[in-house]
Amino acid sequence: MTKRKRASAKGPKTGPFVLGGSSFAKISAVEGIRLTDAMKKRGNIARDKKLSPDEYRETIIRSHRKG
Repeated sequence: MTKRKRASAKGPKTGPFVLGGSSFAKISAVEGIRLTDAMKKRGNIARDKKLSPDEYRETIIRSHRKG
């Protein structure tokens, strides 16, 4: 009897998965989260300025800081 190769559970490495803004909004709506106008504006500004993910996260953090 020959041995069978087991299929890899990980699958092929294709790179990071990136979720677009419209897809994120749809998924968020299912969870009961609605994007505010301020959130949409911040996303548009980040896209226009071509911010890196780290820079974009920092703008979100800054917007929620108190004082």
